[in-house]
Amino acid sequence: MEALAQPAAPGRDPLAGRIPVSVVTGFLGSGKTTLINRLLKRPDMNRVAVIINEFGEQSIDHDLVQVSSEQMMLLNNGCLCCVLRGDLQETLRELFIKRRNGEIIDFDRVVIETTGLADPAPVMQTLMTDTLLQAQYRLDCVVSLVDAVNGLEQLETLAEPKKQAALADRLVITKSDLVTGEQLAKLQSRLREFNPQAPLRIAVNGEIELAFLIDVGLRDTRSGLEDVERWIGGDAGHGHDTAIQSFCLRFDQPFSWAAFTQCMEVLTALRGSDLLRVKGLVNVESHAGPLVVQGVQHLFHPPVELKSWPSADRRSRLVFITRGIPRDTIASLFTAIAAVAPR
Repeated sequence: MEALAQPAAPGRDPLAGRIPVSVVTGFLGSGKTTLINRLLKRPDMNRVAVIINEFGEQSIDHDLVQVSSEQMMLLNNGCLCCVLRGDLQETLRELFIKRRNGEIIDFDRVVIETTGLADPAPVMQTLMTDTLLQAQYRLDCVVSLVDAVNGLEQLETLAEPKKQAALADRLVITKSDLVTGEQLAKLQSRLREFNPQAPLRIAVNGEIELAFLIDVGLRDTRSGLEDVERWIGGDAGHGHDTAIQSFCLRFDQPFSWAAFTQCMEVLTALRGSDLLRVKGLVNVESHAGPLVVQGVQHLFHPPVELKSWPSADRRSRLVFITRGIPRDTIASLFTAIAAVAPR
């Protein structure tokens, strides 16, 4: 694990002005391109940069009206489509430089469409740990699409759909018109076991309300209770899948930063590859507001301090998505280390 950095001193809002990035994932045939196409037709989505992998199931089907480079194409709705052939960091940096220089549209959002076989974790890690990108971009949300026809079988037999569903901030079921109500209910129940805290919607003919898919993450350090609870996922339940579990731990006593860091370092050293995702608010001694922490497996984003607590509840709360790590194991580890760690 890269050690958790010391939280920055309060000052300029570290989230202000960063371009939100949405990651759209889902197994082969789940309808990612269809959903993105529908979103791009909306007038309030006309300043978006879409990054697609060249191995995608189909291309963005808008007419291309201008080719600004070999990899960047202007769509007829004003959006920019960029084909990812190389490194994601390089692509995002090039997009920002061209935007700053006025060579491409002044986009205000990025949507990354992963391939159906992709693990979304590396994309999330890139946005969390690349210091150059952190100045320009912020991860807004991970949206995972699940095919109603094949989703249940895929979740039972394949590793990729399980992880795609577990890491999601938002879950969308597609092709619901092709299954019975009973089949749809079974799929919803199974997804709840993998990821009980992620809100779930059913797309109708590839359509979903825009508000469900954007502005999910924290936008600034003045975030209120509604924004924070939306980002964490509310009062997260407990997934019961034997492999992947999701649960929320709350801690009544404030941590010293040294104690919290030691807890996370021990956990990631022992089981980092199975610590699929962590996000939450931490009450740290000597800090007026909570620290926002989020990580994917071994890698953690530099913590950000909110200016104040969003509610009267000042307990630390952390949502864990794990693979084969029981809730009690993590709770006991925190209790043991916090009791002996330096303050």
